[in-house]
Parts: sequence; structure tokens; C-alpha cells
Amino acid sequence: MLSSIGIPGLILILIIALVIFGPSKLPEIGRAFGRTLSEFKTAAKDLTKDEEPVQSLEPAKTTEATKAMEPAKKEVS
Repeated sequence: MLSSIGIPGLILILIIALVIFGPSKLPEIGRAFGRTLSEFKTAAKDLTKDEEPVQSLEPAKTTEATKAMEPAKKEVS
């Protein structure tokens, strides 16, 4: 997506942003964008980490359930 913009297009976008927001607001906007991007990356990593343990806990729950049912099977026999 960004590879089609090129250097001249990027320079034009930066000049337009400088004219619209001014030199005092531009660093603040860049900082806010950087924080937002880092929070998004952190949240995405947390989501992928949360999914992995859930899959590994599924078999453990089934073995615990079968162990809990074993005494009931002995009483029936």
C-alpha cells in the first residue's frame, strides 16, 4: 500500500500536514500516532497469546473430567 506512494508523494503529504496543523502541533500528532500504533501492536500480541493457552487447556479439562467420573463408574459396577 505505501510502496505505491513513493518519495515525492510522501513529501507532498508531509508538506500538506505541516501547512494544515502547523509546526507546533505536528510533533504532538506524531507522538500520539506512535503511541496508538504501539498500543495496537501490544494488544494484538496479547490476543494471540491468550488464544494459545486456551487450546492447551482444553485437553487438561477433559482428563480432569474423566478422572472425576472414575469413582462414579466404580460405584455403578
